[in-house]
Amino acid sequence: MPEIKDGKYVQVHYVGTLDDGTVFDDSRERQPLEFQLGNRSVIPGFEQAVKGMALNEEKSISLSPDDAYGNRQESLIREFPTTMLGEDKVESGQNVWFDSPQGPVPGKVLALEADNFTVDFNHPLAGEKLNFQLTLVGVTDQPTQAAGCACGCGSEPSDCGPSCGQ
Repeated sequence: MPEIKDGKYVQVHYVGTLDDGTVFDDSRERQPLEFQLGNRSVIPGFEQAVKGMALNEEKSISLSPDDAYGNRQESLIREFPTTMLGEDKVESGQNVWFDSPQGPVPGKVLALEADNFTVDFNHPLAGEKLNFQLTLVGVTDQPTQAAGCACGCGSEPSDCGPSCGQ
């Protein structure tokens, strides 16, 4: 049996739910999530849970916000002048991308007024307890999937969904 240790690539199918039963992500209808152990490309609690698994093992875990996307931070809610939008039309609830020194950063428009708009840069799952049903389906020395989103959702980085570990 392959050893599950840092540096190995693992392939995991999972279903992620909130405490109320809402499914926020499910990999079963696409390729499994693939990531390299030890490179911190997924949330910490998820990686720790996988490290202790055997091939084809199923496991249920619950992660506190500290082991997932952290707690919501009011400091990540910012106000900007609407002049920043130029000719772009945005609506409350819409996700928008901002350039930063670290690359593109997503935010959700909370409010839109004549002179200002408010954006929430918290991860959509920040502050939530996350539950996962995991199945370890592979362990390899090299990646088996083409590069895409670091969360393993199979999307291009700009299209990552709420499970994205970035």
